[in-house]
Amino acid sequence: MKFLFTCGGTAGHINPAVGVAGRLKKLIPDTQILFIGAEGMMETELVPREGYPIRTVEISNLSRSLTLGGLKHNLHTARTVVRSIQEAKAIIREFSPDVVIGTGGYVCYPVIVAAHSLGIPTLLHESNAVPGLTTKLLAHSADCIMVGFENAAENYPAGTNVVFTGTPVREGFETLGRDEARKRLGIPIGQPLLLSVWGSLGSDHMNALMRDFAPLCADRQAFHLIHSAGKRGFPALKRAFSPDAWERMAAKGVDLREYIYDMPLVMAAADLVMCRSGASTLGELAALGKPALLIPSPNVTNHHQEKNARLLADAGAADMLLEGEFDAEKLYQTAAALLADKEKLSDMAEKMRLCGVPDATARIADQILGYVK
Repeated sequence: MKFLFTCGGTAGHINPAVGVAGRLKKLIPDTQILFIGAEGMMETELVPREGYPIRTVEISNLSRSLTLGGLKHNLHTARTVVRSIQEAKAIIREFSPDVVIGTGGYVCYPVIVAAHSLGIPTLLHESNAVPGLTTKLLAHSADCIMVGFENAAENYPAGTNVVFTGTPVREGFETLGRDEARKRLGIPIGQPLLLSVWGSLGSDHMNALMRDFAPLCADRQAFHLIHSAGKRGFPALKRAFSPDAWERMAAKGVDLREYIYDMPLVMAAADLVMCRSGASTLGELAALGKPALLIPSPNVTNHHQEKNARLLADAGAADMLLEGEFDAEKLYQTAAALLADKEKLSDMAEKMRLCGVPDATARIADQILGYVK
């Protein structure tokens, strides 16, 4: 069998596809898997790291700006859409997949449209409670839309084949224990660990806060910190500290990284995760039963991250802060108070685990196999 995945832009779109691809490989060891991504985007680095080949098409996103620059950008996007559909058709004809699966990102549009026009079964997975623009545009081109939230079907046109599956996670999130993970990372069992991560590219706002937050952690040493600045944000964060200050913080339990490639290991070791509320991240938190301090991104369509976060906060699985309503000191005090309250952390962990769909990856693989002719 042959399966073609398309995804891109951020790790939140790429990691679910990698998780499902791994499940299909386990079920059918001799299956062939190919990814299609956008030229120059993160998928061209992350997908090969997982051992899968990837081809690319030229495609860009839509600008919501009403300026002349925004208009020019969208005219360029319109031209690349036409070309990228033809590029995708050529790749699909060459690979001849049994099924094509999209997990988010604007590259899904030309690939799913191309596959649909060639009569190949197409499935989409939308992990957020509110569908993104690409998913909305493809609602009538996909044979099935799999969703991460049970009540998400109401956001799609009547007659759309919507199936609740939950959000898949990569292999490793269900198997690692806290103590073993800490041993591998060299973190003492009794020392609290705060994991701070703000998306694969990083957040300018949160990285700016970290310039004050990280020294607080080093000075007070109430917990160990691992912070991922993201590929876009790391250079500026690195420049904010002298080499001596960087080394001093590292010696006092502050680990500042560009990107966390071993996320299952690091998240398993954490006592509290401070992060955005993209659905892929929330799926990983639920798989490990990790309490979270969620700070949803304000820069997403329809505030879907805030809606995601409120669902978990209402369930008691997480606390939530809104960006712009706190400074580094307040953030430190909030995180430190949570880490000191072992009873609350334990309760949040259990409720976080209950918010997940443990067999989401298996459910999605079953849906995909159901479309194989």
